[in-house]
Amino acid sequence: MVSPGILLVDKPAGLTSHDVVARTRRAFGTRKVGHAGTLDPMATGLLVIGIEGATRLLTYIVGADKTYEATIRLGQTTGTDDAEGEILTTAQPEAWSAVTDAAVDEGILALTGEISQVPSSVSAIKVDGRRAYDRVRAGEEVVLAARNVVVSRFDVSERRRQEGFLDLDVIVDCSSGTYIRSLARDLGAALGVGGHLTALRRTRVGPFVVGDAVGIDGLEGAHTLTPADAAGRILPVLEVSADEARDLRHGKRLQGQAGRLDGPGAVTAAIDPDGALVGIVEKRGADLKSAMNMPEADR
Repeated sequence: MVSPGILLVDKPAGLTSHDVVARTRRAFGTRKVGHAGTLDPMATGLLVIGIEGATRLLTYIVGADKTYEATIRLGQTTGTDDAEGEILTTAQPEAWSAVTDAAVDEGILALTGEISQVPSSVSAIKVDGRRAYDRVRAGEEVVLAARNVVVSRFDVSERRRQEGFLDLDVIVDCSSGTYIRSLARDLGAALGVGGHLTALRRTRVGPFVVGDAVGIDGLEGAHTLTPADAAGRILPVLEVSADEARDLRHGKRLQGQAGRLDGPGAVTAAIDPDGALVGIVEKRGADLKSAMNMPEADR
C-alpha cells in the first residue's frame, strides 16, 4: 500500500510538470498524484508533489508565496516572453543610451510591491475552459485580464552588458500567480528596449525549499513528508484529543471551541495524539469544523 505524503522534486529543464507527475506515478505505483503549481518546460526547480491522500493538502500549498532565480535579457522581445519564443523585436543601438543602471533600478522599483500585471498569453490560465497557451498555438489571439500580484523582492545579483543586450540575474519573492516572464516583458517595455526571460528556477514554495528536493532520477524510494509534517509547515497546528479527532473524522463539530484558533478566518492542521493528521479545521461561528479530512485509508 502506498503511503500518503508530500514529495519535493527538483524539476529539470525540458520536462513539463505533467511529465514529473507521470514519472512519480510510475515510481510510487499509484495514479493518485498531483502537484501544487505548474513550472514551464524551460524552468527548473521546486515542484511540490502530493501522493495519495496528501493531494488534498495541495489546495493549501498552491497559494503560498514563491522565490525564483531568473535571468532577464533586455534588448529583445519574443512571442512567448521567454527564450522558447520567436524573436519579435531587437532594440536599435540608439535606444541603449537611456538604459543606465539607474534607469534599470527605477524600472525594477516600479515593478516591486503590489502591482497590476497582465499574464503572458502563453500561460496556463484557462480561457473559456481551454488553456491560454493552447489557444495561442491554435492561432487565436489571446489577451488576458490584468491581475493584482505582490512582488516583495526584486533584486539584481549580476548585470552583464554585451553588444546589443543587457542580461540581469535576479531574485524574486512574489505572491502566487505572479509571472516572472511578465516582469521581464514589462521591465523591457518600460526601458524602451524590450525584454524576455532566458532562465528561470523556482527555489522556494512557502516553507519548502529546493535544497530539500530530490532529482528526477531519484524518485524511486524517495523520502516524502508525512501529511502531518507537511501540514504543520504550512499551517498552525492544533493538537486534539482522541475523542475530538474521532468527532472531526465523523463530520461533527467541536462545539464552543472556536477560541482555540487565532483570527476570524483561521484554519489549522488538527493533529491527533498519535501525531497523525486528522484534517484541516476552521471556525464556524463558535465551533470548529473540518474543512478537509484525511481519507480513512491514509490515517
